This record gives sequence, structure tokens and C-alpha cells, in this order.
Amino acid sequence: MPGIDECLLEAMTVNGARGAALIEWTSGLALGMVGEVRDEDPEATAAETAELARMAAEQRAFAALGPGSDKSGADPDEADGEPAVEDVIVTTRTCYHLLRFVDTAFDSGVFFYLWLDRREGNLALARIRLRDLCGRLALI
Repeated sequence: MPGIDECLLEAMTVNGARGAALIEWTSGLALGMVGEVRDEDPEATAAETAELARMAAEQRAFAALGPGSDKSGADPDEADGEPAVEDVIVTTRTCYHLLRFVDTAFDSGVFFYLWLDRREGNLALARIRLRDLCGRLALI
């Protein structure tokens, strides 16, 4: 299983990749970062991206409904042991920003952030590659 550095480097092989990071969304700290950084401030990039991930993950509007449950009985955090939110995608005129939540063995909210150039990147393929990377990621 690849570790953080290997996964970050592999993420940079995705067509159009400009930067990648693994971020703990509760604290906003980057566990690893590679490539370009918006505004040349990696701490701010991690904190701002974590704020977006936290907002998406904590919203009841995005809660998954488990099998056999009605809307009022759903657990907003999990359905069938899976996180309610898998990805967050933000598109701008020039970039795709893809956040993918990572399942961890410990109680922590971690997500993978991939920043793509819109002209060179393919959002669908990037989502598939990032899903596979996150499934193989070994967090110790």
C-alpha cells in the first residue's frame, strides 16, 4: 500500500494536475502537499480547502439515507458504514478542484485535494483515479 508521499506523486500524473494535498479537515493541517499552491501560501490553501470539506461533510442536506430508513431517521455521518459525502467538486473558469474523503482506521476526517487545469484535465477520469488512490492509501 502506498503512503502519503507516493499517493501525492501519483496524483500529479493525472492529466492537468497542478497540485495535490492530503488534508485533515478538522484542523485544516496538510499532511502532505505537492505541486503548485494557490497564492503561494500552503497553510492558507489547506485551511480554506478544509473549511469547504468540513461544510460539505457536516451538512444534513448531504446526508445519505440508509436502507430502510426514512428521511428523519438517517444518520448524517454514515450509511452502511460509508461516509455520506464522497467527493466535493468546485469548478472555476480555469480549474477543477476535487476533494475526495478518505476512509481511515482512526477517528479523523482526512481528504485528498486535487487541483486540475481545466483545459488539460478530465474531471471524470480524475475522479476515478483519485478514488482508486484513496482506496490504496496507507495512513499509519
